[in-house]
Amino acid sequence: MTGPPTGLTKPLAARAQHSAIPPFISMPWTRKHLIGIEELNRDEIETILGTAATIRHFLDRGAKKLGALRGKTVVNLFLEPSTRTRLAFETAAKRLGADVVSFDAAASSTTKGETLRDTAQNIQALGVDMMVVRHAAAGAALYLSQRLNIPVVNAGDGAHEHPSQALLDAYTIRERLTNLAGRKVCILGDILFSRVARSNIWLLTKLGAKVTVVGPSTLVPHWFVGLGVEVSHNLKAALADADVVMLLRIQHERQDSSHFPSLGEYTSMFGLNKTRASWLSPDAIIMHPGPINRGVEIDSDLADSDRSVILEQVTNGIAVRMAILYLCAGGDPEKVAQHVE
Repeated sequence: MTGPPTGLTKPLAARAQHSAIPPFISMPWTRKHLIGIEELNRDEIETILGTAATIRHFLDRGAKKLGALRGKTVVNLFLEPSTRTRLAFETAAKRLGADVVSFDAAASSTTKGETLRDTAQNIQALGVDMMVVRHAAAGAALYLSQRLNIPVVNAGDGAHEHPSQALLDAYTIRERLTNLAGRKVCILGDILFSRVARSNIWLLTKLGAKVTVVGPSTLVPHWFVGLGVEVSHNLKAALADADVVMLLRIQHERQDSSHFPSLGEYTSMFGLNKTRASWLSPDAIIMHPGPINRGVEIDSDLADSDRSVILEQVTNGIAVRMAILYLCAGGDPEKVAQHVE
């Protein structure tokens, strides 16, 4: 690669002044499924981000749909609670022209003991064309990809990976800070149980960022250094001159015991407030995948400040997830314009 795609290196306002499609270097996309970031090489990551930039170009200029998936049906098989990810994938699929069916776990036969495999294979037998899966078990998306004949996209599997979140995070950082190479990114919070942290570690390091993970020692074990990051339990040192701080909530639903005395204790030691935000680089941005626990991992005034890109992450997630669905459905990254309606 010769550098980040041009279309990802300009803030949205600046890109909106130009009519040309943002150029990017793309490689032929050969994957049927998107299971995780760990398996992707840099060229594949750049192809997803570049395709998302092209899609965003047309969305910014008023395109309502890119009918690449017209006549196709996408199923959101979400067996864990979700707001942003489920709605973003649903919106992305609809903007690609697909019909969308969102699976209601509480009203399904899974409550009667039906297995994940049987549920998914029965849905496939209905003639659907693609499945987006969220499940509490690590490896669930991979398991289904090996047993179904349709593309499977991982929307989060336990504490393993959340690839679309990491991709939209990288897109957002590039849009604000131009590039990732050499940037200092601090991921703060519950690293041990976070699939967002794992996917971001894989992606950010592959794109040349310097990543530090920080939090209580019980939630940030030293073995994370094996993933190519720096491990710290000193918040001031970790935040010093950071270009990006990515906050993570405490994943109570994945913990079978307490890993710190109380939420109040966590906030007093690791919560981001105005004083601690002053340790960051002057142009640093604040990120959070949501849902936010205001007053715990971040003060409300920072979450709503000009340095926060939290809502931009949500908006960017539409184009990124459209790119994922488009590519996994066999779309050519260089022919996006042909599908604009």
